[in-house]
Amino acid sequence: MVLRTARSLATEVGLGAVTPGTGATLRLLAAAGSARAVVEIGTGTGVSGLWLLRGMRADGILTTIDVETEHQRIARRIFQEAGFASGRTRIITGRALDVLPRLADGVYDLIFVDSEVAEYSACVEAATRLLRPGGVLALHGALAAGRIGDPAARDVETVTVREVAKAIRESEEWIPALLPTGEGLLAAVKR
Repeated sequence: MVLRTARSLATEVGLGAVTPGTGATLRLLAAAGSARAVVEIGTGTGVSGLWLLRGMRADGILTTIDVETEHQRIARRIFQEAGFASGRTRIITGRALDVLPRLADGVYDLIFVDSEVAEYSACVEAATRLLRPGGVLALHGALAAGRIGDPAARDVETVTVREVAKAIRESEEWIPALLPTGEGLLAAVKR
């Protein structure tokens, strides 16, 4: 019920929300890694945050970053309605690229990026520093609205997603997989 409310509120404020399949995948990734420290870039109205919290350890803390204070106010309410104590979330207002440098190195178990595609490369770079070995990076929208497999698609967003995916795939630092759930989830484990 709370997820339905969060999804409805996302629609009201003009945001997309992760699909139930993507949410279930995020919950699975958090649970599989017994995640205690998670960073979410792009709070929205709390839909993906709920899925992450449901997969995390009971003592886990979700750090969620967004520039929109109104969205975060909604998310805070959603997290409380879902029964998560306020100490389980750390809600930071600001641009991810300004906030990420202030986070501790090598201590995070999972980083979920659902922000502007133009910031993906910088977020991957930050994740390399922030994640512990064995930590997971998950990039939302990796199918670029279905255009990723179309060689004729040359728009900026699709090209950016392709370049980021290629850099992760070719890097010695990551073990990646493109998961075709929802809008696509590029998941990668840090070596």
